[in-house]
Amino acid sequence: MTEGAGIRNGELPDDLTAAEAGMWQAFRNGSVYDLRSGDTVVDDPHGGHPWGPERTVRARIVCWLLLDGPPALAGRVSSLKLVGVRIRGILDLAGGTVVPYVEMTGCRFEQEILLPEAHFTTVRLVDCSVPRLEAARVHTEGDLHLPRCHFHNGVRLTDAHIGTDLLLNQAIVHRDRSGRSIAGDGMTVGQDLQAELLESHGELSLRSAKIGVSLSLRGAKLANPCTRLALNAPQLTVERALYLTPAGVGNPLLSGVTPARGTRMQRFECQGGVRLDDGRFGDAVDFERARFTFTDDQELSLRRVQTPELRFLGERPQRGKVVLSGARIVNLVDRASSWPGPGSVHMGGFAYENLVPQGPFPLTERLDWVAAATAEYNPEPYERLATVLRGAGEDEDAREVLLARQRRRRETLPPAGQLWGYLQDWAVAYGYRPGRAAVWMAVLWAAGSLAFAHASHPPVNADGHPHWNPSLFALDLLLPVVDLGQVGQWQLSGGWQWLAAAMILLGWILATTVAAGATRLLRRK
Repeated sequence: MTEGAGIRNGELPDDLTAAEAGMWQAFRNGSVYDLRSGDTVVDDPHGGHPWGPERTVRARIVCWLLLDGPPALAGRVSSLKLVGVRIRGILDLAGGTVVPYVEMTGCRFEQEILLPEAHFTTVRLVDCSVPRLEAARVHTEGDLHLPRCHFHNGVRLTDAHIGTDLLLNQAIVHRDRSGRSIAGDGMTVGQDLQAELLESHGELSLRSAKIGVSLSLRGAKLANPCTRLALNAPQLTVERALYLTPAGVGNPLLSGVTPARGTRMQRFECQGGVRLDDGRFGDAVDFERARFTFTDDQELSLRRVQTPELRFLGERPQRGKVVLSGARIVNLVDRASSWPGPGSVHMGGFAYENLVPQGPFPLTERLDWVAAATAEYNPEPYERLATVLRGAGEDEDAREVLLARQRRRRETLPPAGQLWGYLQDWAVAYGYRPGRAAVWMAVLWAAGSLAFAHASHPPVNADGHPHWNPSLFALDLLLPVVDLGQVGQWQLSGGWQWLAAAMILLGWILATTVAAGATRLLRRK
């Protein structure tokens, strides 16, 4: 019988160490192979305590078992379940098809893991120490679990296809030579991508990734002070929600479960820029209590994002910018204290349909929010806000917004235009308060009636003229178009002529303002 035939029949190869022979038998039996000592300090895969040959297996033997291992014992299912094992050498499964179930817990890998273009059912690496995981275009029918693992030189999952869930909860990932911690560009995840309490030291890149359900970065800490971006995810597609929110520390990391009372909460923190341009999110993007630390040239970029709800409820960034240009939102849920100051918000082309403020957000602060987004005058943000307020039945607030737009526009005019603008604002509030114009007309009518009662007024036609009535004469001057039969019947001279001309001019201005206000009211009805 040849050696290969003997192995296929279940016989042990001759060159296995005692630790490898035990692993071989556990594989055939489908049982857990546990080499822990029982001392938590010694057994810590991330600690410095050395693990000797009694806990060491060669990566080549692990690959042998997974790619062409012996048959299972009768009535058993072969699987590789290792606990507290040191794997020496490069674990190279590139291009291979691995049928057995793989689960390694608390293991220490001396060299990188290579899984490019490999096919698996389900892979679980839990609390392992790994120099680097290279898994571009890896394919799993089920889950890929990497919780609590430490990756010292990054993780590459470019164009990977994960059949169900990808778990990176509490993982610690350091940057590779290109500055990336996790490279997941073009990755597809069938259900959830959970990276709760993740520590990422480098750029987390998810460009053009597709997530079948939700992407959770609850309680994660992303830091990349070396380059501009800590989270680089343009054209990201998430069928449901993106969570950059707090997570409970010490509780089972189950998304959607309310933490127990007294649980310490850890917020999402990001030191470095965030890019979510052109993202598509089926339910929401949630920034509840998120903390962003930017430099002056870094930003939270949401250009052209589309989502039914944006929950902008994080801490106010002290530096950097928030960019919403071209984004399309249905419900904008926000807090006044979350938005940065003037010059740090950009929202050209930002469209939203409903405002749902959390906590006090008076109109004066909302106008400051719009002004902060328009370092140079731009009517669009004002018109958008007015449209949303009018749609919510807040007509008075909508008029205040349009009045603020005119006042902002006035700042861009030459001195003569500014002077005329101040006059319009003082007199009739640019026509957005037509009641003020009506009051001014009444005041001018009363003043004119009193003044013309003392005016010399010889008739134009001595043979036939109406009875002199200073009130009707003043009203005839003020009302344009309407002829009450007074102005053309009497002659004025000197200063009375100038007074009459001034009342005609003011009458046109005020009457036009009242008519414009009435027209807007009828149009809304």
